[in-house]
This record gives sequence, structure tokens and C-alpha cells, in this order.
Amino acid sequence: MKKDKHILVTNDDGYESVALHALINELRKIAKVTVVAPANEKSACGHSLTLSHPLHFISVEDDFYKLEDGTPSDCIYLALHSMFEDNKPDLVVSGINKGSNMGEDITYSGTAAGAMEAVLQGVPGIAISQVMDFSQPLPDFGLAVKTIRTLVEKIFSSEFPLPEREFFNVNIPNDVREAEMKVTYAGYRFYGNDAHLHRNPRGLEYYWLGLHPLDFKPREGKTMLSDFEAIEQGFVSVTPVQLDLSAYKSMKQLESWL
Repeated sequence: MKKDKHILVTNDDGYESVALHALINELRKIAKVTVVAPANEKSACGHSLTLSHPLHFISVEDDFYKLEDGTPSDCIYLALHSMFEDNKPDLVVSGINKGSNMGEDITYSGTAAGAMEAVLQGVPGIAISQVMDFSQPLPDFGLAVKTIRTLVEKIFSSEFPLPEREFFNVNIPNDVREAEMKVTYAGYRFYGNDAHLHRNPRGLEYYWLGLHPLDFKPREGKTMLSDFEAIEQGFVSVTPVQLDLSAYKSMKQLESWL
């Protein structure tokens, strides 16, 4: 494949993330890559833009910038409007996130938000996350980079297969070297309260939010796998996500209620 395609890359784990660099190294083999990533970790920042203070790019190396105190959405929004005014990139890839982004976690995810911002601006987007066991050493992200390369090459050889304002949300199973891709829906995740109360040396109370286990259930009436089920069975989960959050099935009921 000729390197006549241009990919804009971001993440929410920060510009120094080893998973981000694994992604960059692979994508540079097949396309021109520009990176704009947060200067600091912005996990679970959602689709947020920074409105309370100015932002500025800091050059890390050629075609690689960190955005001081910026979110993934900031990174894509500002990059598209300052670096790509005349020619938009062919694709935005957000990741590789260290940890899953499945089910309703998509709404929390800064990784997903990078792809969301891309499709809002008319650029195809992919968010990719690596499911992990955080008690174990970091994986080599081999399957993740292989998966994203396969998807990117397929997109560039044909076209982006989703309509406007939809993006791919990809999750990679943990500790798997080879896996088939499955089209999935976003599953139904159970949530609890994992806020831990502590005291600092001066006696001041503070809370530290923990991680929830990946507990889920299938959604009623679905015949295909959810993202959780696909990961549990060792598949790569590829979920098409739309930005239209309207609850169409509830509209008639709501009209009657009103």
C-alpha cells in the first residue's frame, strides 16, 4: 500500500503510553501519521472539551504533538481545525487504550470520544482498546496492532463501511495471540460503587475511585454477541457505534405519558 493516506492518531492514556507508540509504529508502515495526544492521562474524561483555559500544542518530534492539559476530543477538534484546514486526514484512530471500553463504558471513554469527535467533523473514526488484567505486566499489544492494521488496510482499499456519525469501537481480548473479529453490539454492564475512602497524613479525607469487574448480561432479543460475550469467548469485538442517542422505541410511550 502506498503511503498516500494520512491518519490522525490520539489516545486518552497520554502521549507517553507504550500502547500509543505500538500503534504509531504499526500505522507508519502503511500511511503518513500525525499524532496529537493529551500531555497527561485523561482516562474516563468522556467526550469533553476544555473551555475554562487556553490550550497549546507542544512538539514532541516530527508530526507528533502533545496538547497541554487537553482531552482526546480537544486533540482531534484542534488538530482538524489547525493542522488540516485544507485537507482532512483519511482516518482518525484513537488508542490503543490500556483497558476495555465496552457496553455503557463507551460513554465514559476518552478513547471512544476521540473517534466520536472525528465522525462529528466528517472524518471516519476507529477507537481501539486492549482488555487487560491490571495485576499482570503490560501485554505487547501484538494482536491489537495486527487488528488495527487489518481494519485500516481494508478501509483504505475500499471505503469506510459506516454512515456518517458512526464509528468503530474495537476491543481486543486479553492474553490472546490470534483471534477472529466478530461484529457485536454494546452490552449491558452492571455497575456498583468502588469509591475508596482514605485519609492523608494530615487527617483529611479523600476518595479514590476504583475499577469495577466486567460483570454484564445479554440484552433481551439480541441474536448476535455483545462485546462482553465476544471478549469472553476470545474474539475481537468490533462494535459500530452511532452518536444518535435518541430512544426511538420510547417515543410513542412518552407521547402518551405527556
